[in-house]
Amino acid sequence: MRPLAAAGAAALLLTGCAGAGALAGGGDSTRLVIAIVANPQMQDAMALQSEFTAEHPGIEVDFVSLPENEARAKITTSIATGGGEFDAVMISNYETKQWAEYGWLENLQPHIDATEGYDAADFMPSIREDLSHKGDMYSVPFYGESSFVAYRKDLFDKAGVTMPTEPTWDEIASLAAEVDDPEAGVSGICLRGLAGWGEVLSPFNSVLNTFGGRWYDEQWNAQLDSPEFREAAEFYVGLAREHGQPGAANSGFGDCLNRYSQGRSAIFYDSTAMVSTTEDPEASTVVGKNGYVPAPVADTDYGGWLYTWSLGIPATSEHKDEAWKFLSWMTDKDYIRTVGETYGWQRVPPGNRQSTFEIPQYAEAAESYSGPMRKGIEDADPEDPTVDPVPYTGIGFLAIPEFQDLGTRVSQQLSAAVAGQISVDEALDQSQRYAESVGDTYKEENR
Repeated sequence: MRPLAAAGAAALLLTGCAGAGALAGGGDSTRLVIAIVANPQMQDAMALQSEFTAEHPGIEVDFVSLPENEARAKITTSIATGGGEFDAVMISNYETKQWAEYGWLENLQPHIDATEGYDAADFMPSIREDLSHKGDMYSVPFYGESSFVAYRKDLFDKAGVTMPTEPTWDEIASLAAEVDDPEAGVSGICLRGLAGWGEVLSPFNSVLNTFGGRWYDEQWNAQLDSPEFREAAEFYVGLAREHGQPGAANSGFGDCLNRYSQGRSAIFYDSTAMVSTTEDPEASTVVGKNGYVPAPVADTDYGGWLYTWSLGIPATSEHKDEAWKFLSWMTDKDYIRTVGETYGWQRVPPGNRQSTFEIPQYAEAAESYSGPMRKGIEDADPEDPTVDPVPYTGIGFLAIPEFQDLGTRVSQQLSAAVAGQISVDEALDQSQRYAESVGDTYKEENR
């Protein structure tokens, strides 16, 4: 890992946020500024913050809530430049290990060890490992996810087709064609096409991996023009264009989630965290009509990804103890129960703690999806993501600092292909050149 490379990548992003970090509140109180991603589960946390302030009357919390791409850019720029705007930030397993190595994050292990009953051993092992550096946790998971397939059982019955219990991608494509009904306003499948390394590349990389593709061989030679990479790209782009939602190139997770939850897609391949919306009667019109199966496969036995939205404390924060009190509240077992009892068990942040799956109310509410969700998270292996060996780790991303920029550039090419603006060949030819420039820097290091 190279701090200079990371700082260089950050410099390509948006300039820093306005603000001044933790401020003195009224009297002796401390005001924390927390940067989060505007996903449904985070909105619940914002709504419940009065629960935290009731327990900690000396701490006030201000949230900066932004769409995913904007949040990534602002948080990365702030942390990389030591901007000090935030006392806690929502990051992922992509950033945590790298930023811990650079000294940009507070080591949370001493705080964890000193917090009675917090029980970090209860976190899903694959997630806990991916948020640790040299054995210590540097961020704690708010929710964890793999990917799986949601499908409309009623529409499948109407079309006379059956979803396999462990589908292949070829089977998914055939089924999407069968249930595609543009006249009724229902697409066969919803797939992300929105540019962004955390948008279209998350599902695409899982397709790439199970098709046996890779970004680099063991000598850091770029492989984006390989037959396997090309096959995966042609498949993904073709499926999105032929049986995906209208305007797929502009659809990210949020758009697909809304489309599926409002009955406008018959199949949805994406994050297992979707269930907090798809099974919420207040947000979804398809509650109780859904089936869930593991991520599709091709040449591997595993087709999902591993991702977590987690919370870390920047090294620049002047209120680390207060920030930890908030982080531990938001990621504790009690918070899970608070969400379940307040909003319904389908709304709890899924996949971060093993004990959540053992709560009787959650087990009942999650009966249709908890099995494939948990298996997808447990079976994920970021060290061995595809068929052939690779010099990087990561499933939905490459755990190298340059991937924020490289992934964004490649995602723009794939998104343009989904939009029909360029061909897949054109997209991959340009993407190969981007990848070669990054690979060459690693070749130099290894000489």
